[in-house]
Amino acid sequence: MPLHIKADKKDIAERVLLAGDPDRVKMLSTMLENVKLVNENRGYITYTGEYKGEKITVSCHGIGGPSIAIVAEELFSLGAKTMIRFGTIGGLEFDMNYGDLVIATGAFGPVGSTIWQYSKDIPLPTSPTFEIVEILVQEAKKRNLKYYIGPVYSDDAFYAEAEDYVNKLKKLGYIGVEMESYTLFGLANLRKFKAGALFMVSNNLLKKTQLLSADELKNYLERAAQFVLDSLIKVQI
Repeated sequence: MPLHIKADKKDIAERVLLAGDPDRVKMLSTMLENVKLVNENRGYITYTGEYKGEKITVSCHGIGGPSIAIVAEELFSLGAKTMIRFGTIGGLEFDMNYGDLVIATGAFGPVGSTIWQYSKDIPLPTSPTFEIVEILVQEAKKRNLKYYIGPVYSDDAFYAEAEDYVNKLKKLGYIGVEMESYTLFGLANLRKFKAGALFMVSNNLLKKTQLLSADELKNYLERAAQFVLDSLIKVQI
């Protein structure tokens, strides 16, 4: 049994939906049938149940690279084969609005951050699984949802995003800033599990819009949650 997620292999599904906010994980669990709380140790709240007949686990990964690395490693050791991160992102396109969807095609972050501990001087590939990207795009089109697709930047310092820093990220081609996908994608390529990421825009960094509160995000969460769960069950195991 892992050190942090104290669950048995039988308790963890092959398909996992990850979120940083434990309250969001609790909300996602209400969309499952026959749901069971399988871990709450260290705040890594984890539920397993069924969605449209498919076994699904939803788990809290906390904040930042070190935290998601623990969760992804332990879920993988318990039999998880696909992980999709479902989170929020600061937008780097001028026309991004609250609740718009962002599908990551790649992620990068600061040199020396968590994922570098695995590979030392040679960076790991940090692209998501193409199959997952393709499914997310297809599902968004099917629903006529507004979405953006492109590379994201996984920052290590939430309060260090000064204006010149944000503008540089925009010029370099990133379409949003979050904190975990760089680590998740690197581990997926290293450990050989499938991974992807879907985000809701919580603020626009270029226009300096106010960050949405958790309560305000609920207005957009249900639609996006159904979308990402429908996508997750389509991933081949």
